[in-house]
Amino acid sequence: MNLNRKNKYFAFILAAFMAVSLTACGKNGNSVQQTPPVSSQSVESAGNQTETPDFSDGKILIAYFTADENTEVDAITSASVTRVNGIQKGRVRAVADMIAEETGGNLFSIQTSVQYPADGGALIDHAAQEQDDSVRPELTNHIENLEDYDIIFVGFPNWWYDMPMVLYSFFDGYDFSGKTIISFNVHNGSRFSSTIDTIQELESNATVITDGFTVSERNVADAAGDVADWLDGLEF
Repeated sequence: MNLNRKNKYFAFILAAFMAVSLTACGKNGNSVQQTPPVSSQSVESAGNQTETPDFSDGKILIAYFTADENTEVDAITSASVTRVNGIQKGRVRAVADMIAEETGGNLFSIQTSVQYPADGGALIDHAAQEQDDSVRPELTNHIENLEDYDIIFVGFPNWWYDMPMVLYSFFDGYDFSGKTIISFNVHNGSRFSSTIDTIQELESNATVITDGFTVSERNVADAAGDVADWLDGLEF
């Protein structure tokens, strides 16, 4: 093989290798859902926030949505509850209580006119139908004196790789400009998915902290220590 032909041969091999590499990258991009390892804490790369603000003087609200507080049946029979220190409560509410214990923030339960199924299978089917129909469930309660709060924790379950549709109603209903939003959620393997990205899009004039707390529904009862460590990392 002469030198010119050899150079062309190696150039062809190099081009083929680069094409395969680019194809592989495309298959691992946002168009394909990758299920990450389950963990109690996740640092999301959802936005441009790079420095931790000073949270020492801000008044805190902890807004959360849990299906068991929006159902006709007793919470004990709901698929969304867990037992924490002998008390049955919604999983997202349980994490909200842990945050309140550490920060002294006020709790706000997001309520809607929708009555969610207590059965787990029926609940996820209902959630999928709401997403397909782009439903915006009606809110039946509202935050009083929102202007008094500087920091808004927002908690929710991950349903089908997204926030429940009632969270879209929540963000549509309030202007959080100038406030700091910190997310926490409960999942069954998909952690935050792209929900922090979504919150940043919906509240572009707020500071959205990308270091959110996410915990598997199986680990909620024992998450208090992880919540405390996470908040310490945010310098609360």
